[in-house]
Amino acid sequence: MQQQAQAAKPGRLWPFRRGEKQDTAIHPFWVIVEKEVSDHIRSWRYIILLALMALTCLGSLYAALDTIRSVDPNSPELRSFVFLRLFTLSNDTLPAFITFVGFLGPLIGLGLGFDAINSERNKGTLSRMLSSPIHRDYVINAKFLAALIVIAIMFFSLGFVVMGVGLYAIGIPPTPEEFLRMICFLLISIVYVAFWLNLAILFSVRFRQPATAALSSIAVWIFFTVFYGLIVDLIASSLRPANAASVDDIIGYQQIVSFINRLSPSYLFEEATITLLVPTVNTLGLVTVEQLYGAIPDTPLPLAQSLILVWPQLTFLVAATVICFGLSYRMFMRQEIRSRS
Repeated sequence: MQQQAQAAKPGRLWPFRRGEKQDTAIHPFWVIVEKEVSDHIRSWRYIILLALMALTCLGSLYAALDTIRSVDPNSPELRSFVFLRLFTLSNDTLPAFITFVGFLGPLIGLGLGFDAINSERNKGTLSRMLSSPIHRDYVINAKFLAALIVIAIMFFSLGFVVMGVGLYAIGIPPTPEEFLRMICFLLISIVYVAFWLNLAILFSVRFRQPATAALSSIAVWIFFTVFYGLIVDLIASSLRPANAASVDDIIGYQQIVSFINRLSPSYLFEEATITLLVPTVNTLGLVTVEQLYGAIPDTPLPLAQSLILVWPQLTFLVAATVICFGLSYRMFMRQEIRSRS
């Protein structure tokens, strides 16, 4: 009788966890998070995405090591920040690691989020779950947090694999600043993928069919990856000033083109990662002669200065992520959910 009374305590999704004492209550939110993380890790979708990222990671690492071996050890390119070049160098065959992350990272977020809500609705488990003493916002918050945990585990695992193999191959340990720069790069990559995850969750809430949500998400990704650059080039060619234009006109033209480019999450991610992993990048816009006066070219910036330089890009990515999640949250909380007959 005491066990039945304990099992009937409010606020629990099921009576007990495996190996848990009977008097320990589990918050329903964390039960859903644990269940979603387990489902993601055991799914073939996640295994395929992880295998794809691992193969590209090893391929880009091989390309970077091959390029490092082909360069003269006494050259200026290998005198400083050698470890960071594992993420940025490439050869004629394979691109760099940051290129693979910028291209394939959105697919991970889209793959984990396009059926987060509509699959539960189509199976009839969403209404069954909400009939328990569970708040509705627990569901969508847990869906996002569980996928974000899985993405963070994936990126930190791949990042430390690159560091470990690179340390074994080149025999040069990273400096503390290099290590912090790589950690910041992984965190920005997680934020970037989280934006696409929230976009996929938004389409999952909006459309009832997972196929429609997946196609909509992929269409947005293809637009920003392929077509947005072409559109910017067309706009830039139409706004290009004449040869006899003044310096102010040229600067205004470059600022307009940069602003349009920075409306793309992919472009912002590229700017942020290049600035963090290539410390000699000390500006992200057009530099006049007056601004260049007194500056030392090819001088690496401290990590704090690089973070200040990419702070607008990181703020825009975080804001876009929060906006997508806020829209999906509001839409999900206002929807009517009925049980399937």
